[in-house]
Amino acid sequence: MNELLYDHIVVRYGELSTKGKNRKDFTKALTNNIKRRLKAYEGLTYKMLHDGLFIKLNGEDYNLIKEDLKQVFGYSYFSGALILPKDIEAIKETALKIALKRDYKTFKVNARRSDKSFPLKSDQINRQVASHILKNSEIKVDVHNPDLMIYIVIDHANAIMMDEKVRGIGGYPTGINGKAMLMMSGGIDSPVAGYMTMKRGLKIEAIHFASEPYTSKQAKEKVLELARQLSVYQGDMLVHVIPFTELQLAIYKHADESYAITIMRRMMYRIADQICKNRKIKLITNGESVGQVASQTPESISVIAKVCETLIMRPLCMMDKIESIDMAKKIGTYETSILPYEDCCTIFDPKNPVTKPKEKECLFFESKFDYQSLIDECIKNDQIIKVSYLDKKEEEEDLF
Repeated sequence: MNELLYDHIVVRYGELSTKGKNRKDFTKALTNNIKRRLKAYEGLTYKMLHDGLFIKLNGEDYNLIKEDLKQVFGYSYFSGALILPKDIEAIKETALKIALKRDYKTFKVNARRSDKSFPLKSDQINRQVASHILKNSEIKVDVHNPDLMIYIVIDHANAIMMDEKVRGIGGYPTGINGKAMLMMSGGIDSPVAGYMTMKRGLKIEAIHFASEPYTSKQAKEKVLELARQLSVYQGDMLVHVIPFTELQLAIYKHADESYAITIMRRMMYRIADQICKNRKIKLITNGESVGQVASQTPESISVIAKVCETLIMRPLCMMDKIESIDMAKKIGTYETSILPYEDCCTIFDPKNPVTKPKEKECLFFESKFDYQSLIDECIKNDQIIKVSYLDKKEEEEDLF
């Protein structure tokens, strides 16, 4: 269908996630997220239905809206659509116009009648519309692999005609399950973990540990850019930039080098845990995957996590690096993640880190210095930065 014919977009919620008592909250959150993502299109108007959402275009550009709508979690599919009167002659004529609009060789009609008072059954609608197209064009029917698929839905108010179904990215509406704190290193894995966390209905804030002057300003800007890229899926994102240098130096001064990474990670979790409590965030998420590095062996993960009361989720836990890279490329963060600006973990990377750390050894090294006062100082100097995908869009617009 030529997109200029569309006067509506129909968004279908799907069935699995909308049953039960949470249906109203689910659909409201999804609708609000769609409105937020499409806020720039001022002409749009919205109508919530039992099983979907009607968006009236009112002259707005469907092609642009289509790309933005693809970046919203929580729906099954959407379609550009025409809303017609429930009149079989109008339906037949419109279907013919669609079929003649491009150089189609084959077509199929798929009608569904949810309004059982409509005088024609679904199969009768299929036959009448197909016959009209066959009589007035050279296009043939192909029920297995047609060039053109014409969908017709007869509901209680309208006839709806579509020629495509654009699958959504699935998941739950971002924010429906609360908030999570993403530990953002600047590498490949943590942005992927953030994406997967948002897909499960959690809005995220990010926390980044900066060790200036050992890490560069570019390393910080890289993290903010990754957060900006992720914000496409939820709107504004807050990034907590933690000045970690003094605490990190104290760790390397008082702990055995082999335990430095383990204790450093324990300190990071303590800080993230406290900020989560302060901000009433119930979950910490990160890009850890079992066995990739010394701090991610089962023994290390266990010892490190013991300092944290907040629930920890690891979306990439059983993924390998290639899977993570493929996902990063898919969501558009890979090229930023591989920029050569090192984070605090790689700057002080020990030669022989322990792979099976003991908690009693960690406690021994931690007892040798007042880490709590250093943690308090880190949290006191937390730099909270708001980023948004709209920032870069506005910068690009300013160039013209």
